[in-house]
Parts: sequence; structure tokens; C-alpha cells
Amino acid sequence: MTANLTSKAKFDFVTVLSQAAAGYRGQRGTRPSAEILVNALLEAEKSAKQQRLTYPFESLLGKWQLCFATGTKKVRERGGIVLGKGLYVPKFIRIHVSFDATLEQDSNRGEICNQVEFGPVLLKLTGPVQYLGKKNLLAFDFNQMLISLFDRVVYNRPIRSGKVQTEDFYNQPIAKLPFFAFFLVTEDFIAARGRGGGLAFWIRET
Repeated sequence: MTANLTSKAKFDFVTVLSQAAAGYRGQRGTRPSAEILVNALLEAEKSAKQQRLTYPFESLLGKWQLCFATGTKKVRERGGIVLGKGLYVPKFIRIHVSFDATLEQDSNRGEICNQVEFGPVLLKLTGPVQYLGKKNLLAFDFNQMLISLFDRVVYNRPIRSGKVQTEDFYNQPIAKLPFFAFFLVTEDFIAARGRGGGLAFWIRET
């Protein structure tokens, strides 16, 4: 009986997330509400922990469009941080994250690129990543910023928000770096919890 309930719950959250991906792309159907999508993401996270799922770094490689994200807010009465309601990213803002592996033998190292497109403006941040497969943790640090306007680069320099040089990045404790804890990775979408506690849901760029 328990096994059936577990498989049903898993089917439900995968279905909701699939509907969200399709609806966001405008392919078919309507998008689930923010509340339903947050619940589906929490169920996916719970299922991953129960099943101790692990995903290889290779499954994250590629370009992903941010579809939905939640913020967090501090709650004094509870003495902690709780999830915000979450929202779909408006279509007039395009936010992408991409992961590339290095050509070295260590396949758990690579580069992250996070870019935001708003009309003619493009902001791109890049830096190194390190993936801990046993925990599905991807640590990263941005150390380069590029800004372009109407496809013309107006700024492209190292940034001080990069806490460490790339060569020293891999020696840093994960606790000192920003990271994503991935709990669901499929061919079509990925989901993770950030270091700050918020949830993010990306769909593969097509």
C-alpha cells in the first residue's frame, strides 16, 4: 500500500511539473498555479531525499531557462526562514543558466553562465563550478561580468563579487560558496534549492 502511494505521489508531481513546463512554453494546456507548483517541487525534493537519488553532472549540462522561482522570508515567530509564494518568470524577461564541463579528466568541474535578457539589454555572469555528485550539490562563483546593449558589448570585466580566483575556487569549502542542491533532473527540466533556501525550476532551452 505504501509503495503504491509513493509511486502515485511521484507521478503526480512529475505530471504537475511537466504541465508547468509545457504551459510556460505555450505548447498546451494551462500552467498550474504557483501554490500547486511549489507543492509539487516540495514533493519532488522529499522523494529525492527518501530515495537518496543522485544525478551525474553530465545530466545538468546544457542551457536551461528559468521558469519559476520562490523567494524566502525571515519569520521571527518561527525563528527561521520560510518559502515565499513563488512566481513564474514574466515572458518579457528571459533568464537562462547553462553548465559546461571542463575538458579535464575531472568531469565534476566546469563553468556556469547566468544571463538575463530584458529587451535590448543582456547581462551575463560567468564563473567556475564544482559538482558533488553524492549530494547533488553544485557550488559556483561568478567572477566575470558582461553587459551588452543592442548586441554591442559595453562592459566585459572581472568582478569583485568573485570571492576567490578560479584556480583557488576548487579548494574552498562548499559552505563558503553559493550553491544549488538539485533534487530533480530530467531531460526536459531541472529543479533545485539554493543556498538561501529558495526553490528554482528550469526548463531545457529548445
